[in-house]
Amino acid sequence: MFLKKEIQKIFIGIKVICSVLILLIIVVFSIYSDFVDFNFITLQTEEVHEIRNEYDVDILDESPKSKLVKYGFELFQNTPNYIGPSISDSNKIFSGNNLACSNCHLWAGTKPFSASLVGVVNRFPQYRSREHKLGTIQERINGCMERSMNGRMMEVDSYEMKALVRYLKWIGRNTPKDGKVLGQGFMKINLPNRGVNLENGMEVYKAQCALCHGSKGEGIKEMKNNSYINPPLWGPDSYNNGAGMSRVITAAQFVKGNMPYGVTYESPILSDEDAYDVAGYINQQERPIKTNLELDFPDLTRKPVSTPYPPYIDEFSLKQHQLGPFQPIIAYYKLKFNLVKKK
Repeated sequence: MFLKKEIQKIFIGIKVICSVLILLIIVVFSIYSDFVDFNFITLQTEEVHEIRNEYDVDILDESPKSKLVKYGFELFQNTPNYIGPSISDSNKIFSGNNLACSNCHLWAGTKPFSASLVGVVNRFPQYRSREHKLGTIQERINGCMERSMNGRMMEVDSYEMKALVRYLKWIGRNTPKDGKVLGQGFMKINLPNRGVNLENGMEVYKAQCALCHGSKGEGIKEMKNNSYINPPLWGPDSYNNGAGMSRVITAAQFVKGNMPYGVTYESPILSDEDAYDVAGYINQQERPIKTNLELDFPDLTRKPVSTPYPPYIDEFSLKQHQLGPFQPIIAYYKLKFNLVKKK
């Protein structure tokens, strides 16, 4: 009986101490909250802090043109919330998955060597080998809609298309007339003279990618909506097999200069070999299939060597086009057609 009372006294004492500590924490927080910018601490973990001041839409006024830019930014950053498959207005559903434009074009399209879109509008109209014609920026955006977003085309005169184009014009407002700036496209790699090592790719994925993208490539979703904190890399909500990222060389270049998240082209972490292998591993997983891919690249000599779907104008196997080695294919096009292939 005596022991039971002593134990009760101990528990009461612990409760009192905990209560006092909590009160002390609250008092300290209230005193220092006037001096410490806790919002600043939070922002350092969010992608938005990477956007340089000249690309910050908050500097804009409330004019109609500025509002269009701001809406374009919102579309770019939070795509599924406006045109994704779960919105209530079916006429506004253009994206077939819940990816955002900014999942590939990092820092809201401004990060160098992450397919940066700074200056891109000035580079159009542009010859597009996939369509074998001069294409407009609107057509290029719709190419992403049908492939990376696994959806359908937006009307050229829709408010959403106008907003996206206006935003891209705005982030490129200080670029040369030809739109050529440092950081276009992706970081170049020394392509390994071998096929993809899928076993190594899997190990690299486990060590460097799974924490953010999930052990099964499923990504990490936002709690409050259908968008992703980190996007899925395969599965039904990822890019389809007609997307540029489905090409191993393209994906390896993106990975090298941007992953794991936080890496830049100036301070890459992965070796060229590991980037190559993990890109091949990711693109061998199941993903949505785009229809009518046989219509791509009317001039098959212009088809990138790592395009993962037929037809081809050469005699190399589908497996080699997907996983390499790519040097023999590159050499073939140089010898046969005098074409220098880089992807």
